[in-house]
Amino acid sequence: MSRQLTLDLGTAPALGRSDFLPAPANAQALALVDRPQDWPQGRLLLIGPEASGKSHIASFWAAEQGAVRVSADRLRPDLVDALTPEGGALAVEGAHRVAVAAGAEQALFHLWNLSAARGARLLLTARTPPRDWGITLPDLASRVGSAAAVRLGSPDEGLLAAVLIKLLADRQLYPGPGVVEALVRRMDRDLGLARRLVAEIDRMALAEGRAVTRPLALRALERLEGPPGQPCAPDV
Repeated sequence: MSRQLTLDLGTAPALGRSDFLPAPANAQALALVDRPQDWPQGRLLLIGPEASGKSHIASFWAAEQGAVRVSADRLRPDLVDALTPEGGALAVEGAHRVAVAAGAEQALFHLWNLSAARGARLLLTARTPPRDWGITLPDLASRVGSAAAVRLGSPDEGLLAAVLIKLLADRQLYPGPGVVEALVRRMDRDLGLARRLVAEIDRMALAEGRAVTRPLALRALERLEGPPGQPCAPDV
């Protein structure tokens, strides 16, 4: 069978509140994000692993609050004043990367202080707690380390299934009967893996000119995880 050359052009995910999937794993985080008036000193740190929903929450929170969104590794001291409006709101994403970019730590330190002075609410997202960010500026480390934080938990089977369905729909893929159930039974409860798996299913379905069937989806999962007891073979 001939194979098509595929280009991964990416698919913009739906990131509105109505597209968010509430579940026990994110219930506490969602409840706190919806009560910014209760955040100590107007700040909240949202912690969770890859693809756990941090950016999705930050996206609809920012839209509802009229907030600016900025990546932590793009922060610069000369941008802080413009990013922090009086009484406004700001979402800083990927705060665990703040130590890798020149000037970002100093910028976040000034932003932290200025947001308090101007009564601006500040939401930060990160994959790990502040102690693991590699921050070298002691005053910044002490501030973010003492901030109110909430974690996104591991997904249950229901959330994992719902996320797979959403990711497939974002790519306009409509799996056959039993596909999602078979994947959920076999894969780790890892939303980052779910995202990579759907991308691989999309690539394989397009390359082979096939519908998303159970055998195709399970082959895609095997390509990512490898057969039991064996390393995953390289994709050549």
